[in-house]
Amino acid sequence: MKNLLKSSILILLLLTINLGIAQVNPGESNPISTDSYNLYKPNNTEAVLILFGGFPENGEIIETEFPITDMALEEEVAVIYMNYNRKLWLEESQKAALANDLKVLFETNNLPKKKIFIGGLSSGGNIAILIGNYLAENSNLNLEPTGVFVVDSPIDLAALYKITEENIKKDFSEASVGESTFIHNYFKSQLGNPNEEIKPYEDYSVFTHETKNYQNIEDLKNTKLRFYSEPDKEWWKKNMGVDYDQMNAFHLKRLTKFLQEQDYKDVEYITSENKGYRSNGERHPHSWSIVNKEDLLRWILEE
Repeated sequence: MKNLLKSSILILLLLTINLGIAQVNPGESNPISTDSYNLYKPNNTEAVLILFGGFPENGEIIETEFPITDMALEEEVAVIYMNYNRKLWLEESQKAALANDLKVLFETNNLPKKKIFIGGLSSGGNIAILIGNYLAENSNLNLEPTGVFVVDSPIDLAALYKITEENIKKDFSEASVGESTFIHNYFKSQLGNPNEEIKPYEDYSVFTHETKNYQNIEDLKNTKLRFYSEPDKEWWKKNMGVDYDQMNAFHLKRLTKFLQEQDYKDVEYITSENKGYRSNGERHPHSWSIVNKEDLLRWILEE
Protein backbone atom coordinates (compact mmCIF):
# COMPACT_ATOMS: atom_id res chain seq x y z
CA MET A 1 0.00 0.00 0.00
CA LYS A 2 2.86 2.38 0.89
CA ASN A 3 4.62 1.59 -2.41
CA LEU A 4 1.39 2.25 -4.30
CA LEU A 5 0.99 5.59 -2.51
CA LYS A 6 4.59 6.56 -3.28
CA SER A 7 4.12 5.64 -6.94
CA SER A 8 0.94 7.70 -7.16
CA ILE A 9 2.67 10.73 -5.65
CA LEU A 10 5.63 10.34 -8.05
CA ILE A 11 3.31 10.10 -11.08
CA LEU A 12 1.38 13.16 -9.92
CA LEU A 13 4.60 15.13 -9.54
CA LEU A 14 5.82 14.13 -12.99
CA LEU A 15 2.50 15.09 -14.56
CA THR A 16 2.56 18.44 -12.79
CA ILE A 17 6.06 19.23 -14.05
CA ASN A 18 5.33 18.04 -17.59
CA LEU A 19 2.14 20.10 -17.79
CA GLY A 20 4.02 23.20 -16.63
CA ILE A 21 1.84 23.66 -13.55
CA ALA A 22 4.71 23.94 -11.09
CA GLN A 23 5.16 27.52 -9.88
CA VAL A 24 8.43 29.45 -10.03
CA ASN A 25 9.34 30.97 -6.69
CA PRO A 26 10.56 34.54 -6.50
CA GLY A 27 14.36 34.60 -6.82
CA GLU A 28 14.60 31.57 -9.09
CA SER A 29 16.08 32.22 -12.52
CA ASN A 30 13.79 30.34 -14.91
CA PRO A 31 12.95 32.62 -17.82
CA ILE A 32 10.14 32.35 -20.32
CA SER A 33 12.20 32.71 -23.49
CA THR A 34 11.19 33.49 -27.06
CA ASP A 35 13.02 34.92 -30.06
CA SER A 36 11.86 38.36 -28.92
CA TYR A 37 12.50 38.38 -25.17
CA ASN A 38 13.48 36.66 -21.93
CA LEU A 39 10.83 37.13 -19.23
CA TYR A 40 11.26 36.50 -15.50
CA LYS A 41 7.92 36.50 -13.73
CA PRO A 42 7.31 36.21 -9.97
CA ASN A 43 4.28 34.42 -8.53
CA ASN A 44 2.63 37.74 -7.74
CA THR A 45 3.57 40.62 -10.02
CA GLU A 46 3.35 44.16 -8.68
CA ALA A 47 5.14 45.87 -11.58
CA VAL A 48 6.76 45.11 -14.92
CA LEU A 49 10.22 46.30 -16.00
CA ILE A 50 11.04 46.24 -19.74
CA LEU A 51 14.70 46.66 -20.74
CA PHE A 52 16.19 47.50 -24.14
CA GLY A 53 19.91 47.08 -24.77
CA GLY A 54 22.47 49.19 -26.57
CA PHE A 55 23.11 48.79 -30.29
CA PRO A 56 24.60 45.23 -30.21
CA GLU A 57 22.92 43.97 -27.03
CA ASN A 58 20.31 41.21 -26.94
CA GLY A 59 18.40 40.11 -23.85
CA GLU A 60 21.11 37.76 -22.65
CA ILE A 61 23.79 40.46 -22.82
CA ILE A 62 21.57 42.98 -21.02
CA GLU A 63 21.07 40.52 -18.19
CA THR A 64 24.82 39.88 -17.96
CA GLU A 65 25.59 43.59 -17.80
CA PHE A 66 22.62 44.50 -15.59
CA PRO A 67 21.79 41.50 -13.37
CA ILE A 68 18.67 42.81 -11.67
CA THR A 69 16.62 39.59 -12.00
CA ASP A 70 16.83 38.11 -8.52
CA MET A 71 16.51 41.45 -6.78
CA ALA A 72 13.46 42.34 -8.88
CA LEU A 73 11.73 38.99 -8.33
CA GLU A 74 12.13 39.37 -4.57
CA GLU A 75 10.26 42.68 -4.87
CA GLU A 76 7.58 41.07 -7.10
CA VAL A 77 8.73 42.94 -10.20
CA ALA A 78 8.70 41.03 -13.49
CA VAL A 79 11.67 41.70 -15.77
CA ILE A 80 11.64 41.53 -19.57
CA TYR A 81 15.00 41.57 -21.34
CA MET A 82 14.23 42.47 -24.96
CA ASN A 83 16.01 41.08 -28.01
CA TYR A 84 15.29 44.32 -29.85
CA ASN A 85 18.34 46.29 -30.89
CA ARG A 86 20.42 47.92 -33.65
CA LYS A 87 18.15 50.96 -33.87
CA LEU A 88 18.75 54.57 -32.90
CA TRP A 89 15.21 55.65 -33.79
CA LEU A 90 11.87 54.15 -34.79
CA GLU A 91 9.72 54.67 -37.86
CA GLU A 92 5.99 55.01 -37.17
CA SER A 93 5.39 51.52 -38.56
CA GLN A 94 8.10 50.14 -36.25
CA LYS A 95 6.48 51.82 -33.24
CA ALA A 96 3.13 50.26 -34.12
CA ALA A 97 4.68 46.82 -34.63
CA LEU A 98 6.69 46.95 -31.40
CA ALA A 99 3.65 48.19 -29.45
CA ASN A 100 1.62 45.28 -30.79
CA ASP A 101 4.40 42.84 -29.86
CA LEU A 102 4.39 44.21 -26.31
CA LYS A 103 0.60 43.94 -26.15
CA VAL A 104 0.80 40.27 -27.16
CA LEU A 105 3.63 39.71 -24.66
CA PHE A 106 1.52 41.09 -21.79
CA GLU A 107 -1.58 39.17 -22.77
CA THR A 108 0.21 35.88 -23.44
CA ASN A 109 1.97 35.97 -20.08
CA ASN A 110 -0.93 37.47 -18.10
CA LEU A 111 1.14 40.45 -16.94
CA PRO A 112 -0.51 43.33 -15.04
CA LYS A 113 -0.61 46.73 -16.71
CA LYS A 114 -0.90 48.97 -13.67
CA LYS A 115 2.84 49.66 -13.25
CA ILE A 116 4.89 49.47 -16.44
CA PHE A 117 8.45 50.80 -16.52
CA ILE A 118 10.58 50.95 -19.65
CA GLY A 119 14.31 51.63 -19.79
CA GLY A 120 17.36 51.21 -21.94
CA LEU A 121 21.06 51.83 -22.34
CA SER A 122 22.43 54.04 -25.12
CA SER A 123 20.40 53.48 -28.32
CA GLY A 124 18.14 51.23 -26.23
CA GLY A 125 17.26 54.27 -24.15
CA ASN A 126 16.14 56.05 -27.32
CA ILE A 127 13.91 53.08 -28.14
CA ALA A 128 12.55 53.01 -24.57
CA ILE A 129 11.50 56.65 -24.59
CA LEU A 130 10.14 56.61 -28.15
CA ILE A 131 7.99 53.52 -27.60
CA GLY A 132 7.02 54.84 -24.16
CA ASN A 133 5.73 58.03 -25.76
CA TYR A 134 3.86 56.01 -28.41
CA LEU A 135 2.18 53.86 -25.75
CA ALA A 136 1.20 56.94 -23.75
CA GLU A 137 -0.20 58.58 -26.89
CA ASN A 138 -2.17 55.49 -27.88
CA SER A 139 -4.01 54.88 -24.63
CA ASN A 140 -6.33 52.39 -26.34
CA LEU A 141 -3.49 49.86 -26.14
CA ASN A 142 -3.78 49.98 -22.34
CA LEU A 143 0.02 49.87 -21.95
CA GLU A 144 0.72 53.40 -20.76
CA PRO A 145 4.06 53.46 -18.92
CA THR A 146 4.26 54.70 -15.35
CA GLY A 147 7.94 55.49 -15.80
CA VAL A 148 10.64 55.62 -18.46
CA PHE A 149 14.39 55.87 -17.95
CA VAL A 150 17.40 56.13 -20.21
CA VAL A 151 21.02 55.31 -19.46
CA ASP A 152 23.57 57.57 -21.19
CA SER A 153 21.56 57.74 -24.42
CA PRO A 154 22.24 59.92 -27.50
CA ILE A 155 18.82 61.59 -27.46
CA ASP A 156 19.65 64.46 -29.88
CA LEU A 157 20.46 62.92 -33.28
CA ALA A 158 21.20 66.24 -35.00
CA ALA A 159 23.70 67.10 -32.28
CA LEU A 160 25.20 63.61 -32.58
CA TYR A 161 25.68 64.08 -36.34
CA LYS A 162 27.62 67.29 -35.74
CA ILE A 163 29.69 65.66 -33.00
CA THR A 164 30.74 62.88 -35.40
CA GLU A 165 31.88 65.56 -37.87
CA GLU A 166 34.06 67.11 -35.16
CA ASN A 167 35.47 63.74 -34.07
CA ILE A 168 36.43 62.77 -37.61
CA LYS A 169 38.31 66.07 -38.00
CA LYS A 170 40.05 65.61 -34.63
CA ASP A 171 41.33 62.16 -35.65
CA PHE A 172 41.93 61.34 -31.97
CA SER A 173 42.15 57.57 -32.39
CA GLU A 174 41.30 54.84 -34.84
CA ALA A 175 38.43 53.65 -32.61
CA SER A 176 36.94 57.11 -32.21
CA VAL A 177 37.18 57.94 -35.92
CA GLY A 178 35.81 54.52 -36.89
CA GLU A 179 32.72 54.84 -34.70
CA SER A 180 32.10 58.46 -35.74
CA THR A 181 32.51 57.63 -39.43
CA PHE A 182 30.00 54.79 -39.20
CA ILE A 183 27.38 56.95 -37.46
CA HIS A 184 28.02 59.94 -39.74
CA ASN A 185 27.63 57.91 -42.94
CA TYR A 186 24.59 56.04 -41.62
CA PHE A 187 22.80 59.24 -40.59
CA LYS A 188 23.63 60.95 -43.86
CA SER A 189 22.26 58.04 -45.91
CA GLN A 190 19.09 57.67 -43.82
CA LEU A 191 18.27 61.18 -42.60
CA GLY A 192 20.42 63.50 -44.69
CA ASN A 193 22.52 66.39 -43.38
CA PRO A 194 20.86 68.33 -40.52
CA ASN A 195 22.83 71.43 -41.52
CA GLU A 196 20.82 71.42 -44.76
CA GLU A 197 17.47 69.92 -43.64
CA ILE A 198 16.74 69.30 -39.98
CA LYS A 199 13.15 68.04 -40.21
CA PRO A 200 14.03 64.32 -40.55
CA TYR A 201 16.03 64.63 -37.34
CA GLU A 202 13.11 66.32 -35.59
CA ASP A 203 10.84 63.50 -36.78
CA TYR A 204 12.97 60.74 -35.24
CA SER A 205 14.97 62.24 -32.35
CA VAL A 206 13.82 62.16 -28.76
CA PHE A 207 14.78 65.85 -28.66
CA THR A 208 16.28 68.38 -31.06
CA HIS A 209 17.81 71.17 -29.01
CA GLU A 210 18.61 73.39 -32.00
CA THR A 211 14.90 73.88 -32.77
CA LYS A 212 13.59 73.02 -29.28
CA ASN A 213 11.55 70.20 -30.83
CA TYR A 214 10.28 67.62 -28.35
CA GLN A 215 7.35 66.10 -30.21
CA ASN A 216 8.57 62.55 -29.54
CA ILE A 217 8.44 63.00 -25.78
CA GLU A 218 5.38 65.25 -25.62
CA ASP A 219 2.99 62.56 -24.38
CA LEU A 220 5.20 61.66 -21.40
CA LYS A 221 4.44 64.87 -19.51
CA ASN A 222 2.65 62.94 -16.75
CA THR A 223 5.10 60.02 -16.78
CA LYS A 224 7.97 59.62 -14.34
CA LEU A 225 11.24 60.19 -16.21
CA ARG A 226 14.83 59.48 -15.27
CA PHE A 227 18.00 60.26 -17.20
CA TYR A 228 21.16 58.52 -15.99
CA SER A 229 24.75 59.42 -16.84
CA GLU A 230 28.25 59.31 -15.44
CA PRO A 231 29.88 62.54 -16.64
CA ASP A 232 33.50 61.52 -16.13
CA LYS A 233 35.08 64.32 -18.18
CA GLU A 234 38.61 63.14 -17.55
CA TRP A 235 37.91 59.57 -18.75
CA TRP A 236 36.15 60.70 -21.93
CA LYS A 237 38.89 63.20 -22.75
CA LYS A 238 41.70 60.72 -22.13
CA ASN A 239 40.15 57.68 -23.82
CA MET A 240 37.97 59.12 -26.58
CA GLY A 241 39.16 62.72 -27.00
CA VAL A 242 35.64 63.93 -26.20
CA ASP A 243 34.80 67.29 -24.59
CA TYR A 244 31.95 67.67 -22.11
CA ASP A 245 29.57 69.30 -24.60
CA GLN A 246 29.98 66.24 -26.85
CA MET A 247 29.02 63.76 -24.13
CA ASN A 248 25.57 62.20 -23.79
CA ALA A 249 25.59 63.49 -20.22
CA PHE A 250 25.64 67.10 -21.44
CA HIS A 251 22.61 66.56 -23.71
CA LEU A 252 20.66 64.62 -21.08
CA LYS A 253 21.20 67.36 -18.51
CA ARG A 254 20.09 69.94 -21.06
CA LEU A 255 16.97 67.94 -21.89
CA THR A 256 16.13 67.62 -18.18
CA LYS A 257 16.29 71.39 -17.73
CA PHE A 258 14.20 71.97 -20.85
CA LEU A 259 11.45 69.56 -19.77
CA GLN A 260 11.31 71.06 -16.30
CA GLU A 261 10.79 74.44 -17.94
CA GLN A 262 7.88 72.89 -19.88
CA ASP A 263 6.29 71.89 -16.54
CA TYR A 264 7.09 68.19 -16.69
CA LYS A 265 6.42 67.31 -13.06
CA ASP A 266 8.63 64.29 -12.44
CA VAL A 267 11.93 64.50 -14.32
CA GLU A 268 15.22 63.52 -12.71
CA TYR A 269 18.79 63.77 -13.98
CA ILE A 270 20.86 61.26 -12.00
CA THR A 271 24.64 61.10 -12.12
CA SER A 272 27.10 58.60 -10.67
CA GLU A 273 30.82 58.65 -9.97
CA ASN A 274 33.20 55.78 -10.74
CA LYS A 275 30.34 53.28 -11.08
CA GLY A 276 30.70 52.63 -14.80
CA TYR A 277 32.20 49.16 -15.31
CA ARG A 278 31.41 46.40 -17.79
CA SER A 279 30.80 42.86 -16.54
CA ASN A 280 34.37 41.91 -17.54
CA GLY A 281 35.75 44.56 -15.18
CA GLU A 282 36.56 47.11 -17.88
CA ARG A 283 36.17 50.71 -16.76
CA HIS A 284 33.63 52.50 -18.97
CA PRO A 285 31.14 55.22 -17.92
CA HIS A 286 28.85 54.19 -20.79
CA SER A 287 27.58 51.11 -18.94
CA TRP A 288 24.47 49.70 -17.26
CA SER A 289 26.31 49.64 -13.94
CA ILE A 290 25.88 53.39 -13.43
CA VAL A 291 22.26 52.62 -12.46
CA ASN A 292 21.77 51.80 -8.78
CA LYS A 293 19.51 48.74 -8.95
CA GLU A 294 18.11 49.05 -5.41
CA ASP A 295 17.19 52.69 -5.97
CA LEU A 296 15.64 51.87 -9.36
CA LEU A 297 13.38 49.26 -7.77
CA ARG A 298 12.36 51.72 -5.03
CA TRP A 299 11.42 54.19 -7.74
CA ILE A 300 9.39 51.52 -9.54
CA LEU A 301 7.49 50.46 -6.43
CA GLU A 302 6.86 53.85 -4.85
CA GLU A 303 3.28 55.08 -4.86
